[in-house]
Amino acid sequence: MAKFFKRYRDRITGMFFVLPAVAYMLVMMVYPLLYNFLLSFRDLTVMNFKGNTSVFVGLSNYSTILQDPAFHQAFWQTLWFTAACIVVQFSLGIILAAFFNGKFALAGSVRGLLLVAWMMPVSVTGLLFKYMFLTEGGVINDLLKMVGLMGGAPLGWLINPSLAMWAVIITNCWIGIPFNMLLLSTGMSNISHDIYESAAIDGCTVLQRFFRITVPLLKTSILSVLMLGFIYTFKVFDLVFMMTKGGPLNATEVLSTYSYRQSFTLFNFSMGAASAVILFLCLMLVGVFYLRLIRKDEVM
Repeated sequence: MAKFFKRYRDRITGMFFVLPAVAYMLVMMVYPLLYNFLLSFRDLTVMNFKGNTSVFVGLSNYSTILQDPAFHQAFWQTLWFTAACIVVQFSLGIILAAFFNGKFALAGSVRGLLLVAWMMPVSVTGLLFKYMFLTEGGVINDLLKMVGLMGGAPLGWLINPSLAMWAVIITNCWIGIPFNMLLLSTGMSNISHDIYESAAIDGCTVLQRFFRITVPLLKTSILSVLMLGFIYTFKVFDLVFMMTKGGPLNATEVLSTYSYRQSFTLFNFSMGAASAVILFLCLMLVGVFYLRLIRKDEVM
């Protein structure tokens, strides 16, 4: 026994250091996921919650959700919200990253100042923009009126179904642009300036250098940014809940708020669990797709 411990002492010591993190992951992440998955196959509601008399119903909850028009609306609105945010965040993020990658005074200070938008709690940002988008007295409407872009009645950003989603998209982009800029600027800093100098000597323009040097060499960073952006945006809850709670008329309902409403407003806990599982499976498919792309790049 003494020889065994002496031989594997380092490995056993390492396992003891890792054990608290493993225990935390099992209790705080693995157990809730498994419990939610099992709950989605039962009929737990507020009526049978106390007596724990719920029964196994199989895929009935999933069948009901997939036939619910509100779920279809939330699903497509989640895709639209995610796609719009990713396009705007990535486009402006890579432009700002290329701009601040240049050598000029206060570049680092201004770039650090922009990160404040990303470092603020999302709930605080959502509450801040909720008041900024108010119909009467909101800063956004006042600015639009000041520059002459709004001549008639003030826009009801959060009460008009056709504008509410745009208000949430703008707010989420304000949070996500600094995050994209940070990751992409880190990747750009690893590209040697000698490559740009050689290309400039050969007569390449700024745009040619950007699309033929920067973008190809940033492929791994771009894939990481897009994947993380998709995951963070697709599952967003606190921002939408603080600003609109999924309204008006379900115009900003996304999968996360739909799951919350099923569980804690309608008290259909199993239905909420089933919709959360669908949300999880969507994100898992994206993760698997990303890993396959990374593996292909490593093989090549």
